[in-house]
Amino acid sequence: MTVTWHDLHSPDNRASLYLRALRKRRISGSRLPEQGLRCFLRVDTGNLAAYRRLCHFADDGRLPGTYPHIMAFALQLQLLTAHGFPFPLLGMVHLHNRIDVLRPLGGIDGLRFSVHAENLKPHEKGGTFDLITEAEDGLGLLWRENSRMLVRGLKLEGNRHAATESEPAEMPEATRWYADSDIGRRYARVCGDYNPIHLSAVSARLFGFPKAIAHGMWSKAMALAALQGHLPKAGYSFEVDFRKPVRLPSEVVLSASAAAPEGELRLDGHGGLQHMVGRWRSG
Repeated sequence: MTVTWHDLHSPDNRASLYLRALRKRRISGSRLPEQGLRCFLRVDTGNLAAYRRLCHFADDGRLPGTYPHIMAFALQLQLLTAHGFPFPLLGMVHLHNRIDVLRPLGGIDGLRFSVHAENLKPHEKGGTFDLITEAEDGLGLLWRENSRMLVRGLKLEGNRHAATESEPAEMPEATRWYADSDIGRRYARVCGDYNPIHLSAVSARLFGFPKAIAHGMWSKAMALAALQGHLPKAGYSFEVDFRKPVRLPSEVVLSASAAAPEGELRLDGHGGLQHMVGRWRSG
């Protein structure tokens, strides 16, 4: 896929982007645009400190591995709500997320981000595509993210792939935490993701959820912070599959394999609910 890049001075105001998202409620096409967005974004030190506190990252002089996702969120939002983007943002489901930390994320004042969508495929519940976000400094690429998104009800030609959910092995408990009823609003204030399903039971019920649910990327960040000792400072990938949402409030248990170049994790709730499974690899 050849991407045509549009360079921005800054992303649009988030309020206007959310208004665009609210106005688009129907699928308007079945092809991904070949345009991508690029923008240089500076680190907001106050926001970074709030993110570290909320997700339990130590201040070690490096950006948390998931923090470039927060920096790029408005740019992602602008791509997904653009006039030519065929799928409505509201109702998309985040199935999978992988980050690759290629070089140490220390001493960073700002990064040049690029965002585009690719790899549209049929799925048993509609269609999926990959949202690719990359961050560069003066030396080149140092961070990459792939977010796989499900568009429910999308009709595409070809074999519809069924979701395969392999059962991870039993692992010892690494830690547990309590996701309180306010965590969706607190995380939204830091990351800018004000999807109604995360904010309150009342707004979540409008979209078919009996209770508000935690942001998947908050759960992933909490897991990464807890397992930071398993990983090197750079040269690693950390990926997760999102399964059952974490309904608020609730307690969750993180289990993980022993520290090694490769490992697995799982996030479970009460009653046998499996919220997230994942793996990491270094080297």
